[in-house]
Amino acid sequence: MLLIAALGNPGKKYESTKHNFGYWVADKLAEQNSISFRSGKGKYIFAQISGKMILVKPVTYMNESGIAVADAIRYFDVPLENMLVAYDDIDLPLGSIRFRQKGGTGGHRGVESIIYHLRSENFNRLKLGIATEGHMRPAEKYVLRPFHKSHNESIASVVDTACEAIGYLIDNGLEATMNKYNQKG
Repeated sequence: MLLIAALGNPGKKYESTKHNFGYWVADKLAEQNSISFRSGKGKYIFAQISGKMILVKPVTYMNESGIAVADAIRYFDVPLENMLVAYDDIDLPLGSIRFRQKGGTGGHRGVESIIYHLRSENFNRLKLGIATEGHMRPAEKYVLRPFHKSHNESIASVVDTACEAIGYLIDNGLEATMNKYNQKG
């Protein structure tokens, strides 16, 4: 069973911002599998695709994502090696996805919170590129703005690719998935 922790910020105010890219992937996976999110036993909502994956969306704000992810890991009793954290990455161009086995925060406050609350960097990541040719600094402001509508096609394409890659990951493992999908974009 794969637990996908999809990062974002709750509420209408943030739903179309770049920081919610992780949420968009989880929403697409839920839609593709005709399932709905429901309240979890903690600060998250979840949807379960029987026998394959659990989609988790923290309902904390990004900087407190680790609280919700730790709650979900404990409740579903999933080992860290079976977790994938999906989140926006300002250092990757829009259209790129990168799987990574473990590592630091890369300056991402949601990942920082997860590392803090799990006391480990040893979890898989799916980084979703959000860098465009626009002004990306300060990063705190850039991630909390929507993409320009001219990027809608690229966004839809990368969400579809991320969902396809997650399916591939379940069937083929992380190394094969990295080899196949990390060159895209």
